[in-house]
Amino acid sequence: MVRQTEKYEMAANEASEIERVAKLLGGRRVLRHRLAHQLDVHEFIDRGLPRAALTSLFEKIVLLHTADFFERGVGMNLRTFQRFKIAPGKALSKEQSGRTWKFAEILAKATEVFGGQKEAEAWLERPAIGLEGRRPIDLLTTPAGVKLVEDYLGRIEYGVYT
Repeated sequence: MVRQTEKYEMAANEASEIERVAKLLGGRRVLRHRLAHQLDVHEFIDRGLPRAALTSLFEKIVLLHTADFFERGVGMNLRTFQRFKIAPGKALSKEQSGRTWKFAEILAKATEVFGGQKEAEAWLERPAIGLEGRRPIDLLTTPAGVKLVEDYLGRIEYGVYT
C-alpha cells in the first residue's frame, strides 16, 4: 500500500514534470491554463494546443530549425508550420497537439537527465547504442519508437545504458 507521503511526492513530481513541458510550450502566457495532473493534460490536448505553443517550442529548440528534424519531432511539415504562424490563436489538431506535447515531454526529461537543453538536443541527434545505432529523433515518428526512446531515457537516468 502506498503511504500518504508517497502519494504527495508522486503528485508533486507529476506536477513538476508537467510544468517543465508547459514551460517549453510557452507556459501559462501561451497555454492560458494551469495543468496540474495528467488528466488536465489529456483534456487540454484533446481540445487542441494553441498554435502559439508550437511556435514557442520552435523558438526555444534549435534542433527543430531544420525541416527534417521538425517533421520527425512534431510530425508536421515545416512549411505547414510557417503557414500556422498567420493564425496563432487557432488550435492544433489532436494529433498535432499530442505529437507536440510528447516531443516537449521527451525533451524536458532529456534536459533533466543530461543537465541541460543543449546536451538533450545533442543526445536526440546522436546514434545511440541502446537504440541499435538509431538516433532518438528518428524514432519519434511512431508510438512504438516514442516508447523505445522513453524507455531508453529512463534506463540512462538509472545508469543502465544498453
